[in-house]
Amino acid sequence: MSDVKIAFVSLGCDKNLVDSEIMLGLVEEEGYLITPDESDADIVIVNSCGFIMDANKEAIDNILRVADYKNDGKLKGIIVTGCMAQRYKDEIFESLPEVDAVVGTGDFEKIGEVIKVLSKGEKQVKLVTDNNKKLVEKNSLKRKISTAGGFAYLKIAEGCNNLCTYCTIPSLRGKYRSRSMESLVEEAKMLAENGVKEIILIAQDTSLYGIDIYGKKALPELLRKISIIDGIEWIRLMYCYPENITDELIDEIAKNSKMCHYMDMPVQHADDDILKRMGRRSTREGLMKVVNKIREKMPDFCFRTTLIVGFPGETEEQFSNLVKFIEEVRFDRLGVFTYSREEGTPAYDMPGQIDEEIKEERQDYIMEVQKNISAEKCESFVGKTLKVIAEGRIEGEDNVFCGRSYRDCYEIDGFVFFESDEEIIAGDFLYVKITSASDYDLIGVIDYEFAQ
Repeated sequence: MSDVKIAFVSLGCDKNLVDSEIMLGLVEEEGYLITPDESDADIVIVNSCGFIMDANKEAIDNILRVADYKNDGKLKGIIVTGCMAQRYKDEIFESLPEVDAVVGTGDFEKIGEVIKVLSKGEKQVKLVTDNNKKLVEKNSLKRKISTAGGFAYLKIAEGCNNLCTYCTIPSLRGKYRSRSMESLVEEAKMLAENGVKEIILIAQDTSLYGIDIYGKKALPELLRKISIIDGIEWIRLMYCYPENITDELIDEIAKNSKMCHYMDMPVQHADDDILKRMGRRSTREGLMKVVNKIREKMPDFCFRTTLIVGFPGETEEQFSNLVKFIEEVRFDRLGVFTYSREEGTPAYDMPGQIDEEIKEERQDYIMEVQKNISAEKCESFVGKTLKVIAEGRIEGEDNVFCGRSYRDCYEIDGFVFFESDEEIIAGDFLYVKITSASDYDLIGVIDYEFAQ
């Protein structure tokens, strides 16, 4: 057992968090000590996001914050992994001399080797090779789950084949690479044995799962196999690109009792010309067709989506088309990003770049429209009883707890608040009768008599 202490800072998306959890397991297997206290660490690993400039800034801020411990504490090394490390592999040491090692997105499983080298006093260690490598699947069984409350993410694929003109992901994460169904089922069983009751499937595009290794979209089959695992009660789907959603997938969600009637379906825009220039394969008509088909089968279905406003050349009329689409579809959950001009993407050099002030005005306008839609949607649940997975007690409140319904994914959606004189354990399922609603959240009381 080594006496070298390692601390982690995990930034960015849930897919990056899974990488951090795998690294945690590998570092522990190598005999290093894991500490939550950065000031007590010998080495800090910053698993960075580098998707857009704001993410890069967050990573840099965290690197500089951690670097203070080199002066004040025992810290001897900073390792930067993840997308920013991949994107700026040749510039980091010069721009951030505080960094001692850079590890690319395809090399994070060799984190133990990098720590060994740093522990010997070497500096400016760079391990950035092929970002198209497949995960060593047995390593996924070693991951240390960092999420509490009875849920965990299951990353079913890495990389992306879509060539969206605004996006850096393919250059950072490589081509789309599905994991084998056998390894995913084995990992899901491991998660269930460790108390996980809700599995959230993630990838850059989950609906494309299996196309590269099975020659077909195999997500429905994977869902069936995961759903028969004892202990798993909820399965939630994130990041399903609309053009890859098949009738078979819709039918599987509809008939499988463990599937949450929920989907994150990133549409990005709804004006056909903007979608084309974004490199998206959807059309407004196609988007409406998918939404209507799903709602016809499952009227209670909850759609989450993300949009980009201020894409180069977006006119007032095209923005208006997007607003009308939102008002017609009435998404349950919706996030809006302002277009971020990223070097190395085709959209970077497109004419008609839009002022930040206009982008932000459009973002604010859509969020105001969505707030009203969300408030009406939430109000429609008053008087109904929902199954809820508990998250825990509200800080500062004696008997107020919060949880999530099938409509609420961890961290990005709303809550169901309820009171209880008894202790509620995070991860427990219970039924809550909704008595009132806010713009995004629901409030209720435990329904002890409800039987589904």
